[in-house]
Amino acid sequence: MRIIRDYTYVDSSDRGASVAIGNFDGVHLGHQSVIDLARSAGEKLGAPLGILTFEPHPREYFAAEAPPFRLMGAEARAHRLEKLGVERLYELNFNTALSVLTPEEFAGGVIADGLGLRHVVVGADFCFGKGRAGNADDLIRFGAEMGFGVTIAPLLQGDTGEVSSTAIRTALTEGRPQDAASMLGHWYRVDGPVVGGEQRGRELGYPTANMSIEGLHPPKFGVYAVVADVLDGPHKGRYQGAASLGIRPMFNGEKPNLETFLFDFSGDLYGTDLSIALVEYLRPEETFDSLDAFIAQMDADCVTARRILDEI
Repeated sequence: MRIIRDYTYVDSSDRGASVAIGNFDGVHLGHQSVIDLARSAGEKLGAPLGILTFEPHPREYFAAEAPPFRLMGAEARAHRLEKLGVERLYELNFNTALSVLTPEEFAGGVIADGLGLRHVVVGADFCFGKGRAGNADDLIRFGAEMGFGVTIAPLLQGDTGEVSSTAIRTALTEGRPQDAASMLGHWYRVDGPVVGGEQRGRELGYPTANMSIEGLHPPKFGVYAVVADVLDGPHKGRYQGAASLGIRPMFNGEKPNLETFLFDFSGDLYGTDLSIALVEYLRPEETFDSLDAFIAQMDADCVTARRILDEI
C-alpha cells in the first residue's frame, strides 16, 4: 500500500483511484461497507482501491484541547486498511489551507485535479468543505460537473442500532468490548511499542508489557482477558493474557496505561511493537489491603481469563 500525503504533488501512477472518503476511526463494519463499494466501483473501472482521509483528524485540529477520542492512531489505521486490500492511502495533511477550502474547491482542487480520482464513495451523512457546508448531494453534483463518479453508501445498522465510532466508544466506556467488536468486525486493539515501567509486576511474579494509551479514547478502566500479538522481534507470535488498563490505584498511579501479562511467556519485549485485543472485561480497578490479597486476585483473574480465551 502506498501512502500519499500531499494532493498537490501526486505521481501519475497514484492518480485515478476509486476511493472511499472519511476518517475511518476504528475501521468498523460501516467503514468496511463503504470500502467494499469503492472496491466494486474500482473493479469495473480498472482502478486501484484507495482511501481518502486526513491526519490529524479534523476534530483534533479544531479542538486540540478536547479529551482524547480516537479509537486508533494513524499507524494502526493504515495497518488495518492494508489488510483490507487498500492500495492507495491518501492521508492528507489536515491544515489551515485544507480546512478553509469551500466544498467546490475541495471537489475540484483535491478530488478532481489534485488526486485525479475516478470514483468516490461516501456515507449518507458525509459533509465536507469549510464549515462542513457541503453534503452528499453537493458531491454528486460536483462529480457530474468535474468528471468523477459518486456513490452514496447507506448507513449500516447493527443488532444494537447504527454502527458508528461514537457507538463503539460508548461500548468501550461501559466495559462492553464484545459489543464494540460486533460493530468493528474485529476485536478492539491497542497498538504500540512496549515502554519501560516500574517493574512492580516482575517483583510480584507477574511481569507485564507496558504500553501507552495516550491520544486514544480510554476504555473502561479495569482488568481484561486479552489476546496479544507480538508484531516483531524474536518472540513474534500470538499469546493469551490478562491486562490491566488504568491508573494502578494500588500504587497511586496517575497516568493511564495498559499493562499486559502474557501467559506461558518468557523473554524481553522492551521496544517491541504489540497489538493487544480486549476480549472481555473482567472487573474494575481496585485497591487491596495487602500485596498478598492483590496477588491472590491476579491469580484468580488469570484463571478466569484463560477459561474465557480457551473458549473463543
